[in-house]
Amino acid sequence: MFQPVPVFVGLRYSLAREHGFFVSFITWVSLLGVALGVAILIVVLSVMNGLGSELRDRLLSLSAHATLNAGGAAIVDWRQRIQRLEGAPELIGAAPFLDTDAMLSRQPEMSGAVVRGIDPQMETQVSTIADAMREGQLSDLVAGENRIVLGRMLAYQLEVGLGDTVTVMTPGGGANGGSIVPTLREFYVVGIFEVGLQELDSGLALINLEDAQTLRGLSGPTGIRLKFDDVLKAPQLAREAASRLEPGLRLRDWTQDNEAYFRAIRIEKTMMALILMLIVAVAVFNIAAALVMVVSDKRTDIAILRTLGMSPRGVLAVFMTQGILIGWIGTAIGVALGVAVALHVPFLEQALDLHIMDPDVYYISTIPSETHLGDVVGIALAALVLTFVATIYPSLQAAKTQPAEALRYD
Repeated sequence: MFQPVPVFVGLRYSLAREHGFFVSFITWVSLLGVALGVAILIVVLSVMNGLGSELRDRLLSLSAHATLNAGGAAIVDWRQRIQRLEGAPELIGAAPFLDTDAMLSRQPEMSGAVVRGIDPQMETQVSTIADAMREGQLSDLVAGENRIVLGRMLAYQLEVGLGDTVTVMTPGGGANGGSIVPTLREFYVVGIFEVGLQELDSGLALINLEDAQTLRGLSGPTGIRLKFDDVLKAPQLAREAASRLEPGLRLRDWTQDNEAYFRAIRIEKTMMALILMLIVAVAVFNIAAALVMVVSDKRTDIAILRTLGMSPRGVLAVFMTQGILIGWIGTAIGVALGVAVALHVPFLEQALDLHIMDPDVYYISTIPSETHLGDVVGIALAALVLTFVATIYPSLQAAKTQPAEALRYD
């Protein structure tokens, strides 16, 4: 005989067909509800993961994994410092930079932007800006020729294109009657880039590092940008790399520079998970309701089992087996369905000819999806725990059934 007996009886009750239509209907609705809730939760969290990774990649396309800066002062010996960084664990490259807040104008338009001085050859080691060039090339930033590369939205705002000139205005070092005299310099537009983030495309311009030093009156860059093999380990790896240098430079990594973005994504992901878990909770309540009706319908059977010697704990196990079985089957179906959909979101978009994110409006033309094993396991465990909790009350009520009371009128 199948052992243990309570599990055997619970499985027989679950698979029996003599339940009333209403009880069977609620049971199937509960199972489908759990499956649907788990599947939707996996798909949504996978899409949120994909969007987070896409945002991170776009932010880091022009931003390094970590930066070493001197607080606005020039790093005169930056070449020697970069040489000392060579050989650091998982370090791909290092490049100098110099950021300057400026106003760019071409009559009658004017726009504020960050003018970044870079070394075109070394920049490709720490960013993918060369791949984001839509017009011109990064190598066109020749030192001493006052050339500039603009973000696409910034060029649109200034109404300029290749070959046009823009005036770069920065706070000057001189004074006239106690007021600061701005420095004005004409630059020729030799390139336009687009990375797909408005903050960068509309607020960043690139010039040669030597031109930036002349513009600021400095004898070197103000920082060094670092790129590592694993972006997720970058904060730790950056600290190890910085330990190779003498103290004096401030270290910041990409998680600090873009903290607001990723905190917003984490909060949104958490809230979305809690909201969608309510779908599973509703299905779990249905499981509890179905078990309550089964207990009421099987009072005579419970009394017979008690008369034959089954303990209250055994009766408890019988009905918990029914509820847990429904939850496990629903969770298994939901996990299989959710993972299958999450792994094939772009394919389903093409197969169904859906354009949820219009490429004419959004920079991301297809919905990104990134399924994490930890999310899938966490969702499955949460569904199983909720299902287990839902079976406790009906099962306790069944265990309290008194044989004499149940059989009095039978």
